[in-house]
Amino acid sequence: MIAAAPHICLIALGANLPSPAGLPTETLRAALGRFGEEMLNLRAVSRFFRSPAFPAGSGPDYVNACAIAETALAPEDALAALHRIEAGLGRVRHDRWGARGIDLDLIAVDDRLVPDAGTHARWRDLPLEQQMREAPGHLLLPHPRLQDRAFVLIPLAEIAPGWRHPVLGQSVREMLDRLPESEKAALSPISAAECEPPALAKANGSD
Repeated sequence: MIAAAPHICLIALGANLPSPAGLPTETLRAALGRFGEEMLNLRAVSRFFRSPAFPAGSGPDYVNACAIAETALAPEDALAALHRIEAGLGRVRHDRWGARGIDLDLIAVDDRLVPDAGTHARWRDLPLEQQMREAPGHLLLPHPRLQDRAFVLIPLAEIAPGWRHPVLGQSVREMLDRLPESEKAALSPISAAECEPPALAKANGSD
């Protein structure tokens, strides 16, 4: 049987509360360490960044990062794999945009648009007050607010600056350049000693 062609997944990680794995930096490292168990082969990881919680005052600062993973899983199965990693690290889904011990978002898979342009446009253009109350009941790719989030674009630009949004036609670097400087300045990198990710060579069995 011929194996399915691998897909390239862009994944955003975040945490601002302790989890069974420890503090947020330790939790992100633990999550990355479990990717291989779920057929998500880690190919690159950004630095970790500290970013303010949104909305302002809703909780402690977040630790954010992005990763590239290669997988033969279909996008829906890759999302389910991320949810299993979250659950294994104690994630219980409560308030939308609430503080959390771990959050793994499937940002994009290859250059796929899921499910269609009209549905994607509706969620992409949803007013902020509705974003805070409503969540789609199905997978959307790319993430409909990817282009608005410095805490995704800054780490993503370190590992996939040339990936191009299939609807907007802009690269990660171009989307980041269009964000207000004040939003970008709110993020700060965390020292490598605090958040060194798992060794990719060992995780992937590569040379």
